[in-house]
Amino acid sequence: MNTNIINRILQNTRHPKGFWGRMIIYGMNRFHTPLARRGMDMIEWQPGWNVLDVGCGGGANLKRLMKLCPDGKIYGIDASEECVSFSKKHNLRELDMRCFVCLGDVCSLPYPDETFDAVTAFETVYFWTPLDVAFSEIFRVLSPKGYFLISVEACDPGKGRIWTERISGMTIHSPESLEESLRKAGFVNIRKNVKDNEAHIVAWKQ
Repeated sequence: MNTNIINRILQNTRHPKGFWGRMIIYGMNRFHTPLARRGMDMIEWQPGWNVLDVGCGGGANLKRLMKLCPDGKIYGIDASEECVSFSKKHNLRELDMRCFVCLGDVCSLPYPDETFDAVTAFETVYFWTPLDVAFSEIFRVLSPKGYFLISVEACDPGKGRIWTERISGMTIHSPESLEESLRKAGFVNIRKNVKDNEAHIVAWKQ
């Protein structure tokens, strides 16, 4: 397979669609599991929490969050119609009862103020633009004392050039730049767990 074809397929990491988009989504559900679990371990989840997963992809993390918060409701939002469809099928048993999935943009979230006890973002902040608007929206929909979890497999912009030069619209942010943007949005008590090129960041809304 030549480089041009591979690069076209890789665009589905940003906005999955069609056959290759579905293959990417399937891979997300399977291969992002260790990353998601390490990130989720940074928060002491409560049974009754309502949680939003932004960029919910294939919906595997929605299922995990339902187990962590068995008395709460879990919401997923994604800009890709393919992801929304995949997430709904993956969580069909709880769909529209405890699990709610919709199409939407992180910079204009369709939820009232202070709706969620926690918001998660796994392998997706690379594509949020403008980042300050996205973080302000997350802050808005979080309840006081709510948590925002960011987990990424790539947090070194230098090492990440192999991806950013091939995937349109992708930006790799350093943990320090993410922390700065979070503070500007109003978050406090920011904790970082960084190892090699992987980062997990938890920010708190006072």
